[in-house]
Amino acid sequence: MSGSLATLSLAVCAFVGGHILFAGTPLRAMLVELVGGEARFRGVFSLFSAVTLLWVILAYAAAPYVMVWPDAHWTRGIPVLVMPFACILVVAGLSTPSPTAVGGERAAESSTPVTGILRITRHPFLWGVTLWAVSHGIANGDAASLTLFGGMAVLALGGMPSIDAKVARRLGAAWGPIALSSSILPFAAILRGQTRLSLAEIGWQRLLGGLALYALLILVHPWITGKPVFF
Repeated sequence: MSGSLATLSLAVCAFVGGHILFAGTPLRAMLVELVGGEARFRGVFSLFSAVTLLWVILAYAAAPYVMVWPDAHWTRGIPVLVMPFACILVVAGLSTPSPTAVGGERAAESSTPVTGILRITRHPFLWGVTLWAVSHGIANGDAASLTLFGGMAVLALGGMPSIDAKVARRLGAAWGPIALSSSILPFAAILRGQTRLSLAEIGWQRLLGGLALYALLILVHPWITGKPVFF
């Protein structure tokens, strides 16, 4: 299967741009009304995300190799060191009730809306994606990889303030305490003394779950990419 960097760029723009336009702008409200409610919109948006993500994967697999910087052995170790933290953030982020998550209204109404990994950052999943994208972009210095991982990093980093703005509009005054006791930048609220780190709240199960995900990714990496992690 042959492809081009232009096709990959178009696919990445569709996936990233769709999330920006449909998730964090006034266009979302128009589309919700057009399709007949929030639940239907989420279904349509999920389908759009799945289709465009599949397009990105196929376009990346078919894209030609164009070197931007030469392969360096030391860069291969960057994902090895970074990915355990990324996996922990992803697992803890997905398993911790969060006011910024889809359907997070119940968490926002809790007496302790900021707990566990949210004390470190209120966007742990997106920071996990960012670490994955940046570390792999550095390790793979070709144009296709930089297009893919650069687009994902832009989406993850840009999504954080966009989500905050959307949730702040939805929650109104209830957003104030959440914003004050958490932060986008990891550990910022802790360093400001607005919250405290609690490993007990994060839970050893989530830490082990993140490390288990890391181990699984090492095992399947050769089948996904054609390259072992350690080579």
